Amino acid sequence: MLFVCYPKCTTCQKARKWLQEKGMEFEERDIKIQNPTKEELKEWLPLKRFFNTSGMLYKEQKLKERLPQMTEEEQYEILASDGMLVKRPILVTQDTVLTGFKEKEWEELL
Repeated sequence: MLFVCYPKCTTCQKARKWLQEKGMEFEERDIKIQNPTKEELKEWLPLKRFFNTSGMLYKEQKLKERLPQMTEEEQYEILASDGMLVKRPILVTQDTVLTGFKEKEWEELL
C-alpha cells in the first residue's frame, strides 16, 4: 500500500496510527515533498475527490470559482503542481484508492 500524507496534518497522523495499530504495511510518501503526478492522479480517479477544498491554497487561488471553467486536463495539472492542493491522506491499495481518513470507510474497505 502507498500512504500519501502531509506529516503535520492531524488527520494524516490519525490515519498513520490507525494503519500501524492494524499491523498494515505501507510505503509512506510526504505529499509536500513528492506530490502525486498527473499520471498517478489520472490512474486513481475520481478527480473531484482529490481537491483539498478546505486548504488555504485552494481558497487563495479561488479554485471553487475557477474549477468549473477548467478542463479536466487543467485540473490534473493544477493538482500535480502542489501537494497542498490535494486532499489527504491518500491510501492506494491494489483494489482501491481512499482519500481523506474516515475510519469506518477504511475499516470496511481494508
